Amino acid sequence: MRIGEGGEAVMGLRAARVAVGAVLPAEAAVAVCVVAGVRIPGAILVGAEALVVTVLALEAVVLWRLYALRRGAGAGRRDAVRGALRTLVPVVARRLIAHEIRALYSLGLWVLRRRHQVPEGALAVAYTGPQTAMMYGLLFVSVVETVGLALVIPWPVVHAILLVVDVYGVVLILALHASCVVRPHVVGPDGSLRVRYGALFDLRVPAATIAAARVERRYPDGRLVRVNADGVLDLAVGSQTTVTVELTEPVEFVRPLGGQGFARTLRFHADDPRETVAALTRVGASAQGHDGGR
Repeated sequence: MRIGEGGEAVMGLRAARVAVGAVLPAEAAVAVCVVAGVRIPGAILVGAEALVVTVLALEAVVLWRLYALRRGAGAGRRDAVRGALRTLVPVVARRLIAHEIRALYSLGLWVLRRRHQVPEGALAVAYTGPQTAMMYGLLFVSVVETVGLALVIPWPVVHAILLVVDVYGVVLILALHASCVVRPHVVGPDGSLRVRYGALFDLRVPAATIAAARVERRYPDGRLVRVNADGVLDLAVGSQTTVTVELTEPVEFVRPLGGQGFARTLRFHADDPRETVAALTRVGASAQGHDGGR
């Protein structure tokens, strides 16, 4: 692959990103107008759809060029496809898609009454208590909204599109809750700790890094994942945490959308915080006893 072709691929990549950023809001505006009953001339609708098709074609061309560049550099087919997708698709979009796939997979595990990566001898720590009623309430409202829109909207095409979107939204809400059920926190047999929130957050803490654990109920304000200036990580469920874990050294974590950070103290929610703290301290005391007896 020549250098000039590589430059064309880079320019095409920039053009594809700019085109997507410009077309998606315009397409959303057209959809809102159609749903609201605003009459849009047929030429504008045809032009909007033609523009979307053009952007998709541009994305496909740029993707192929990026793939060809990597193949020309000696990469295998699978690595070339992955590299091209990582270059073309922003990291936030990739992570959102990955979260949805994991959530849908978790829904299957939930139906089969299985849990995700809870080894034998480990303690599975549930944390869905504060949010269960809210999630089912949201699910009920979404179902009612779907039925209501199905009865109100008279246009067959718009009705079909919104029905698919609404049903998928209901499935995603159920999948989000299912992912929290089948992916609990885990206290390993060796005293290690795995703190999770569904498919959105996953932090592993080695046993040697855990200095102390205690039951401590707090009500932090803010987002799902929050880190203050002192390196305290809050992973709240229902705006509350019940367990605090002090670490001997900072651990690195990844936020749901890909940002990275470090934390020296962990605060998270457990439905049974006393059992969780007892498991952590029991394993830690056992390890110290073995070391002292040597």
